[in-house]
Amino acid sequence: MARRYDPERRQRIIDAAITVVGERGIAALSHRAVAAAADVPLGSTTYHFATLDDLLVAALEQVNAEWLADVERWVREAPPEASPADAMAELMERMLQGDRDRLELEYELYLAALRRASVRPIVARYLDDTAELLARRTGDLEVARQVGALFDGLLLQLLLTGRPFDRAEARGAFERVTGEGRGGVASSGDVAGG
Repeated sequence: MARRYDPERRQRIIDAAITVVGERGIAALSHRAVAAAADVPLGSTTYHFATLDDLLVAALEQVNAEWLADVERWVREAPPEASPADAMAELMERMLQGDRDRLELEYELYLAALRRASVRPIVARYLDDTAELLARRTGDLEVARQVGALFDGLLLQLLLTGRPFDRAEARGAFERVTGEGRGGVASSGDVAGG
């Protein structure tokens, strides 16, 4: 029997891996589970992704690309008159009001780097890319890295505890990191890329 040409199979496998992790957690990720979710033969998953780490890297790269596209769009569309602290608090609120399952999936894949060395370079690149995008709002790359770390920390705490989001509290935390009100950050209209 001739092989059926299926140019989208690799992408379906990546999408299925993301679905499996999103529905059942990273511990459930297996070639067999992904093959079933993608409705492909088991051999197709190992043909395209020899190891689970290869599959995890592809899934994380896709999720990161989507996240970075969202952040880039937010940077472009955020009102220039909004201070970096206001803008970050607004972004956090919007994310928490959005698809919470997707947000949890993104962090689960992100935290997979703690145990899987093959994933660490992907996460490191994501952190660098995110900081570069945030620097367009903060005007300073090091401040942007700190803002990103605070953003991730606050989001993880909210996801883990189920506490309600307090925009004023988040804004205050971002103000302290950016130095707003202490002359640490230019007025919002002067922020690079704002």
